[in-house]
Amino acid sequence: MNLLDVESLVAGHGLLTAVRHVSFGVAEGAALAVVGANGAGKTTLFRTISGVHRAQSGRVLLAGDDVSALSAPKRVAAGIAMVPEGRRLFGDMSVRENLQVAGEHGRAGPWNLGRVVEALPALAPIMDRPAGVLSGGQRQAVAIGRALMCNPSVLLLDEVSLGLSPIAGEGVYRSLSQLRDAGTTMVLVEQDLDRALAFADRIVCMLEGRIVLEGESGAVTRADVTAAYFGLDATSEEPA
Repeated sequence: MNLLDVESLVAGHGLLTAVRHVSFGVAEGAALAVVGANGAGKTTLFRTISGVHRAQSGRVLLAGDDVSALSAPKRVAAGIAMVPEGRRLFGDMSVRENLQVAGEHGRAGPWNLGRVVEALPALAPIMDRPAGVLSGGQRQAVAIGRALMCNPSVLLLDEVSLGLSPIAGEGVYRSLSQLRDAGTTMVLVEQDLDRALAFADRIVCMLEGRIVLEGESGAVTRADVTAAYFGLDATSEEPA
């Protein structure tokens, strides 16, 4: 049984349908990468899975339990936590305070302040700095740590490396690799296709709200994903 199942999910904004009958499953401890161009529906999908955005139809199941009717806070309590695009930290609070607030509103589990800092060592020297003065890579590490403090079963990460320098992006992915080794189940949106293929166990490519390609990372090529990304025939020449 999968830890997370998304079944024929439909979501939109007014008359615009952004997610069109999307279905996939994620096994416990696996990492799934969702790729696609801007406007493909990735962020709306994540917001709908986390309960921030209301689904028009379809279901979200966590360990077999239907959580579709739960609010976002109740989904956090059930075990779904999201690192949103833009990080959205409390800028006037310290890193320590950002983490502690999340822990106070999360559920019981193995992740506490000490273990989060151990898993994300970049946090150790900045614990007492205001979050608003941090670099992009540091802010992303704090956002991931904040989500972990909720003790999620499934960690959703939207636009993992967006806006980060290559060095900062490598640092974030080193931390994510440690989390994966510890058994954390992850679903992530990543614009860097090479990085997504290298990190994730499975790849889902979205186009205009639908899944147009899904497969094991080792079984699909960059050309396959690029063609699906742009809505091209897989046998056509890859765009320059």
